[in-house]
Amino acid sequence: MMTETSISAPGRSHGWSNPLTRRKTNSDGESGERLARVLGLLDLTSLGIGSTLGLGVYVLAGKVALSDAGPAVTISFLIAAIASAFAGLCYAELASRVPKAGSAYVYCYVTIGEFAAFVIGWNLILEYAIGTAAVAKAYSDYVDFAIGGAINSTLTSLFPIHVSFLAPFPDFFAFSLVMLLTVLLAWGVKESSSVNNFFTLINILTVLTVIIAGAFKVNTSYWSIPKETLEANGVTTGGEGGFLPFGWKGVFKGAATCFFGYVGFDVIATTGEEAKNPKRNIPLALIISLVIIFFAYFGVATVLTMLVPYYSQDPQAPLTFAFLKADLPLIKNIISVGTFCALSASLLGAIFPLPRILYAMADDGLLFKCFSDVNKSTKTPLKATLISGILTGIFAALFNLQQLMDMMSIGTLLAYSIVALCILILRYKEEEDVYKPPNSMCENTSPELRSLVKTLWHTYKISFNLNGIKRPTSCSQKMTLWSILFFTIFIMCLCYMTVNDDYFLDTSSILFYALIVAFAVLCIVCYVIISRQPQSDSPVAFKVPLVPLVPICSITMNMYLMMNLDMSTWVRFIIWLIIGFVIYIFYSIKHSVEGRTHNAIQGENQIYSNQTGQIADMTQM
Repeated sequence: MMTETSISAPGRSHGWSNPLTRRKTNSDGESGERLARVLGLLDLTSLGIGSTLGLGVYVLAGKVALSDAGPAVTISFLIAAIASAFAGLCYAELASRVPKAGSAYVYCYVTIGEFAAFVIGWNLILEYAIGTAAVAKAYSDYVDFAIGGAINSTLTSLFPIHVSFLAPFPDFFAFSLVMLLTVLLAWGVKESSSVNNFFTLINILTVLTVIIAGAFKVNTSYWSIPKETLEANGVTTGGEGGFLPFGWKGVFKGAATCFFGYVGFDVIATTGEEAKNPKRNIPLALIISLVIIFFAYFGVATVLTMLVPYYSQDPQAPLTFAFLKADLPLIKNIISVGTFCALSASLLGAIFPLPRILYAMADDGLLFKCFSDVNKSTKTPLKATLISGILTGIFAALFNLQQLMDMMSIGTLLAYSIVALCILILRYKEEEDVYKPPNSMCENTSPELRSLVKTLWHTYKISFNLNGIKRPTSCSQKMTLWSILFFTIFIMCLCYMTVNDDYFLDTSSILFYALIVAFAVLCIVCYVIISRQPQSDSPVAFKVPLVPLVPICSITMNMYLMMNLDMSTWVRFIIWLIIGFVIYIFYSIKHSVEGRTHNAIQGENQIYSNQTGQIADMTQM
């Protein structure tokens, strides 16, 4: 007769539940060749600055000052910097825990599970591809503007495209630009990093020139223009005047726009396998780059709004316009050079992470194996780099800038939210060596607890950790996970209603305010429950301070900004996800490295179990 064995083995990977929950445990994947560790702290910081401090520093401040915040655009940049810093801190801790290529994809795979990791990885592919194409298109448009529209007029007449959802002509210049930088990346990481360092240096010097030269021409009275002066000058778009002409609502609306000026610094987190001392250098590079980027934006916004009144800003080329008004034509020429360098650095920084995401997912068996091949001479994922460059170049050639920009936001915000969730899950994860006393508060086995009142009291004690448990247990981990889930749902509802308040107020103002209060209270309760649970004290090179406050704030801000996206963006995003689900079901589940590892362990345990049972049967005979 067969006896049961006490050996616990992983579940079989063909079950639908296993791919949803199995986490990455192997460290090396399947690639025979690994990426070369050649990036130091300076290279990483330069990569983060170059990919972020791009066209936004030359356009964003003037546009937000004109239409949203006025001189308070400086505060808008500060709020956006704080929101980005929350995400940056979360990235920094995860990078110190998981120093591998793949960014949020790997972090999610290690902490949440395979399916969620595939979703975020697939989403990052879209984000980086569209982001690269958008920068290439912006570069092409800027060059075309500089030469009087020759590219537009020539290609429109020779190769017109009469399709509503495509560009009016194939942009061969944007395609060629992407392919040029793709070849540079394929040549070697160190070589492309050196080029990026040069472009970033010129960009930073340009920003410093703008701030220093503009400081000699500033007029501080432009920050306090009274409404009477606006009316006397016939200005009808200046709001209420003063430093906050459009109120705090305009400041926060401007912050939502300024937030996207910080998008791109997370490229640093994709260099886990190419960075020297990644556990130290990646967190430092993330923080240093964000600080430099903030001061650049803040300085440019301050000078810009003191050179030209906020209501007179040029939304297309505000810096050029401002320095012409200030009678500094030489600075205008320097700005033109800096713009080209900024676009070049942004383009290189945007295209850099895409092949790394493809490489990481293919190395884990979730995408096609060819993407994980590392060239022996260049030590780069050559095939992934070339294929991603071709696809991105096609996007840049066939779509206009506005269509590309519409899809950039959702991927970034979702990635930031997932990273913040990973921090919460890791901090409150059960520790294996925790001593669990009998009849602990996490066990609900007493017959006396069958009554409703005592059951509710027991649940209340568990939720708020009234017994003062100091280290995470399975019970506290489950309580945290459920609280995180409900908080995410409640904050999504709250943000959606806040963004669409005009619609709800027109329908029923009483119901609207009642729901707002209800969702806000539920979010606060979930936060308190999370904060009362014990945290892991395992040593990590860098830890996010003020957990769970910082990750919760990051999730809240990201959800609010996501709810501001239009419906067409969500539809395109859902279509992209459906394509990914098809690949995951018909390819990834079968080829997953973790899945095959689990199957092998399951098979070995089953053989051992059978042998144990046979020995037991022979003993009883």
